[in-house]
Amino acid sequence: MIRKVKEGFRVLSEKGRNMGTYRTYEEAKKRLMQIEYFKHLNKK
Repeated sequence: MIRKVKEGFRVLSEKGRNMGTYRTYEEAKKRLMQIEYFKHLNKK
């Protein structure tokens, strides 16, 4: 999930762990897609 914070946009895991803070929404969305890709990579 992506949350707006004072520093920019923060990518959080489902459990609330911080996965990084980015200046733009597009950067945060790109990182979230990378995380989702690698999370499901081994399930194939």
